[in-house]
Amino acid sequence: MFPELNNLLNTTPDTEEQGKLTLLCDAKTDGSFLVHHFLSFYLKANCKVCFVALVQSFSHYNIVGQKLGVSLTAARERGQLTFLEALKSSVDIFFQTPVEPPQPLQFLREASAADLRPLYAFVREALKPGDGGEVTRKPPVLLVDDLSVLLSLGVGAVAVLDFIHYCRATVCAELKGSMVALVHDSGDEDEENDLLLSGLSHQSHLILRAEGLATGFCKDVHGQLRILWRRPSQPTALRDRSLTYQYKIQDKTVSFFAKGLSPAVL
Repeated sequence: MFPELNNLLNTTPDTEEQGKLTLLCDAKTDGSFLVHHFLSFYLKANCKVCFVALVQSFSHYNIVGQKLGVSLTAARERGQLTFLEALKSSVDIFFQTPVEPPQPLQFLREASAADLRPLYAFVREALKPGDGGEVTRKPPVLLVDDLSVLLSLGVGAVAVLDFIHYCRATVCAELKGSMVALVHDSGDEDEENDLLLSGLSHQSHLILRAEGLATGFCKDVHGQLRILWRRPSQPTALRDRSLTYQYKIQDKTVSFFAKGLSPAVL
């Protein structure tokens, strides 16, 4: 977990952030450090986490997690973490005999990749309360890395938005938990990607957008992070609040500073 980012967001699992969707977006840079931050943040807070990992292996996330002070292996063994490793599951779907009930990524075998109901059922089952192995009373969390992969696999943006809608109804509204999802901004006039980003932006209470530097590569500044708080219940003048910081990613932490105030510059 990155303490500086926590201070910027002023976030704790027991605040008004419950029941909300946080959108992570990256453009011309790698925003995965945000995913690792929220994963370690919620595990350290003793929240029950369902992690839908569509990009990397369990081993990858576990190695990064250990650098941030958490063990995904231990969290999974004690029932705090439910981990869907898409890279492994997809191999099982293609090379094993179909089973009932359908596997979370069953759409990979379907002629029309639009049915994400098995994936939603996986999330609902993973976070349902009352399990005998329950380790915490903290609100549950759904973390997805990343939704853009579903578009690449042929799932339409509308189907992905439907999936998020049902997850919000269960995780946020019913269980009073939180959701965090990463989406790439390809910036290449991809209509499906634009539709997904636009739809999620309107549903999110917090948007973290990592962007590459317009001036190109810099060894002392790796990018900038735009933070947008959306508060629909507030008057129009107070509805949105935004800040922009530049950052540098280090081995076990991320340093944030105001634009133009990098220690290397000063």
